[in-house]
Amino acid sequence: MHIIHLDSLDDFAVFVNLGNPAEFTILELAEKVIELTGSKSKIVFKPLPSDDPKQRQPDITQAKENLNWQPSVPLEEGLKRTVNYFEELLKNEPPRRRDGGVSRKTLHARSNLKQF
Repeated sequence: MHIIHLDSLDDFAVFVNLGNPAEFTILELAEKVIELTGSKSKIVFKPLPSDDPKQRQPDITQAKENLNWQPSVPLEEGLKRTVNYFEELLKNEPPRRRDGGVSRKTLHARSNLKQF
């Protein structure tokens, strides 16, 4: 992991895209997630919002030049790691209460997901 302290970049006042420059469609992403999770989910097509980006290939030039950063994990590997993480988390989740509620312990575990 590469950590940089932004105070060390005196003239650095630009937005930096930390995406993956390998372009893929949302359909390809959805199909890959379904495949990796073994989900029986069906893909539903809806009209795109007017501001939906037509190109999903971010320009990471600023990240490379100013932060010396580029993605190091391919999409499929990152998705596999994410699926495994959540499978382990759910495996250790306590059973739900009869009324469908969730225990405080489960809520605490889920709030920790925001850090992931």
